[in-house]
Amino acid sequence: MVLKGKSALVTGAGSGIGKATALKLAAEGAGVAVLSRTESEVLETHREIAAAGGKSIALTADTSDESQMRTAIDRMTEAFGGIDIVVANAGINGVWAPIDDLKPDEWDQTMAVNLRGTYLTLHLTVPLLKRNGGSIVVVSSINGTRTFTTPGATAYTATKAGQLAMVQQLALELGKHHIRINAVCPGAIETGIAANTTMRHPEETEIPVIWPQGEIPITDGKKGASGDVAEAILFLVSERACHITGSPIWIDGGQSLLR
Repeated sequence: MVLKGKSALVTGAGSGIGKATALKLAAEGAGVAVLSRTESEVLETHREIAAAGGKSIALTADTSDESQMRTAIDRMTEAFGGIDIVVANAGINGVWAPIDDLKPDEWDQTMAVNLRGTYLTLHLTVPLLKRNGGSIVVVSSINGTRTFTTPGATAYTATKAGQLAMVQQLALELGKHHIRINAVCPGAIETGIAANTTMRHPEETEIPVIWPQGEIPITDGKKGASGDVAEAILFLVSERACHITGSPIWIDGGQSLLR
């Protein structure tokens, strides 16, 4: 119970990495505010935490909407009295298409969810973290930070590179307030995010490459699990990582080293 007495916010907690992280932090004693724009999913995460004997509240909000996020953070503060941990996980793949085919509103949507959503999450929680210090983890990606081989993913990679830049910039800004901030950069992970991805004309943007047998060396090509990322996040928000800030951790089984 390394997080006993702590309170945490996890965005995008209705599925995938966010859900696995919320369950992991709750199992380690934290009170967890699970936030998602999909009410049915976040309620299910809340129920699973409660069934396991943990403490949580369910919050429904679009992280790119300032009003919704302000209301959600106010509810969390009322329930838990403060905040110690923030996991900014909510994000989308968006549309992957050639740059001359990618529409302005498609670009804007990816920017809104992935960058504006991360900004608003931090903008609204940092004042609470400043009271007693704390820890932030931003969920970025190998795309845009180590690899640039996903066909047509210009908007997505731009947001993921931007998230890591935010982490490194804020590590110094927030350090004097005893707030640590780090990034995890997953590779291929078994989540449902691919179902929300639109890809157009990959033949125009992809560069044919023959990968060695097993694109993910450590697992003979098998994708990682959401729980693998959750374990790294647990470490980063715990006191075991007390001297780590401004750092990315690539969680990809070596995948990005091949790319």
